[in-house]
Amino acid sequence: MRVHVKRRDRPEPGSISAALDSFRSEVRFYREIAPVVGVRVPVCYRAEEADEGTVLVLEDLSGWRPGADPLAAARVLAEMHRQWAGAARVRWPWLRPVGAAVDLVEQLYAQVWPELAARPDLTPSVRILGERLVGRVAESERMISAAGPLTLAHGDASLLNMRTGPEGQVALLDWEDVSAAPGVLDLAWLLVSSVEPARWDRTVAAYGPGTGMTQVLPAAAVQGLLSLSGTIAGSSDAAAWMRRLDAAASRLQAATWLPACSP
Repeated sequence: MRVHVKRRDRPEPGSISAALDSFRSEVRFYREIAPVVGVRVPVCYRAEEADEGTVLVLEDLSGWRPGADPLAAARVLAEMHRQWAGAARVRWPWLRPVGAAVDLVEQLYAQVWPELAARPDLTPSVRILGERLVGRVAESERMISAAGPLTLAHGDASLLNMRTGPEGQVALLDWEDVSAAPGVLDLAWLLVSSVEPARWDRTVAAYGPGTGMTQVLPAAAVQGLLSLSGTIAGSSDAAAWMRRLDAAASRLQAATWLPACSP
């Protein structure tokens, strides 16, 4: 039997991972939530934490196709969110709350934005969005709470963290960011991280009513801009992030959260 062994050293004190307790949260997910979560996740054979870090021994899904069709991914997320709406935080009170470590994310964004702002590949809409978020990361996190009831959220629901089986079954991987949050936050990150803008409307429709999208898009955009900062200007990866961030900016302009671009 082939397995995937995932080891994580104890995070550096003061880091975002330490503040979020990401690695231990994933161990607890596989111990407590995975057996009843109701969607496909890797089978867990061992989940341990010690002073030096954590170890997971998981089913090896490397033979499955990387990623998923966005519509199928949206339907899987919607199923999970409906199942645990109003119940996840009660059953697992240790789940990360909305706004955890936001002060550290605010600091990181303030450090990263000047370099991002100097990039030649920023579109006008993305530049306005990025500038609008400076000093407002904490506000963007607070907005999430108004987006709907708390449920079990994956926290990093990009297509990179999904696999598709031979019969089309979608599995969700990498649960370090598991949290209690409005489900539409997972949908927003799926769009911003992974889905070409031409497919956004169909993906939202596959998920169901996308209420609360305006409240969660700013926080998803913060993470998207931080991800953009790790790409090379003019690269295909950067261009893909730019298209998706531009789509997010357009929706926020339509919702009047952002001013319109000057002609």
